[in-house]
Amino acid sequence: MKTDEQYMQLALDLAASAKGKTNPNPLVGAVLVKDGVIVGSGLHRKAGEPHAEVHAFNMAGDHAKGATLYVTLEPCSHFGKTPPCANLVKESGVARVVVATQDPNPNVAGRGIALIREAGITVDVGILEKESLKLNERFIHNMLTSRPFVVSKFAMTLDGKLATHTGHSQWITGSEARQHVHELRNEMDAILVGVGTVLADNPSLTTRLDNRQGKNPIRIILDSQLRTPLDAHVMNTEEAQTIIAVSKNVDLHRLSDYEEKGVKILIISKDERGLNLTELLTELYKMGITDLLVEGGGIVNASFLRAALIDKYFVYIAPKVLGGKNSVTPFAGANVETMDAAERLYFDDVSKFGDDLLIIAYPKKVTPNE
Repeated sequence: MKTDEQYMQLALDLAASAKGKTNPNPLVGAVLVKDGVIVGSGLHRKAGEPHAEVHAFNMAGDHAKGATLYVTLEPCSHFGKTPPCANLVKESGVARVVVATQDPNPNVAGRGIALIREAGITVDVGILEKESLKLNERFIHNMLTSRPFVVSKFAMTLDGKLATHTGHSQWITGSEARQHVHELRNEMDAILVGVGTVLADNPSLTTRLDNRQGKNPIRIILDSQLRTPLDAHVMNTEEAQTIIAVSKNVDLHRLSDYEEKGVKILIISKDERGLNLTELLTELYKMGITDLLVEGGGIVNASFLRAALIDKYFVYIAPKVLGGKNSVTPFAGANVETMDAAERLYFDDVSKFGDDLLIIAYPKKVTPNE
């Protein structure tokens, strides 16, 4: 007999297989078990489509009666694009429901669990809760902040350099690491760089996968003075949408040249670091962008760092030493005086792609006594 944890892990694995496809909705998996046999399973595949519980019950049919439902997130209790799953669970005849974690959505917030318990069904909450929360870190961040989840991604040499003093950076890492970056792009709603990257490298910022068609993220360009060339690759809006964030003092007469190419111009106020990034993220979230991959250079990275807007780091490290005091570093901007001013992180995972390392890290919440 498998344990609750093992069945919940199956549900989590199902949910994870749809990563990048359910936004703005969470990743959810469900497994129905009766007498030690899995009689139904499902996942939420795409926003607007049936939820995981619906697929599981459709597969199980009458076998759902008396079964145990394992679900990675509290069944919803509100009407959205689909009916509430809590009502479906109530009417299913299941004997027990095991929920990994409560839904952070204020429209749900425990009400789904309460509705199921009111029907006399046993509900246990908290099985593999940590794993479920991590799987839906983007969704939880959205619910709590009404801003996109920001991932900072960069590749550097072992001595922490992005490029030579001339700006040459192709390629720091090998093909395996670069292909993994495209897998990451495939999961994100949007990708952001500064105009400096556009001028230096003329990137397409699209997703190119070896074995299948990928999803191109929306491209965000920080360009306060609107210096993006009209013939830049990012101006090809047939392959991906492009948004250029400009300052309020930009020459408004020039906007039409970009808008005629299908580019959306977003006018953002400025603060001491440049374009107000909090305002930008708020506006992007209103447009439906729930997560953002920042692939900018040192200046853009530093702006997000100092504004405390980076939620996760993907750092690729190549077995190379570049040296040189004028070589480009991942975070430029103002110097700090002491180590106490450093951003504190914790390493969550280390893996290897070809010869290169990938470190996944998160900002560390530091208590006053640390």
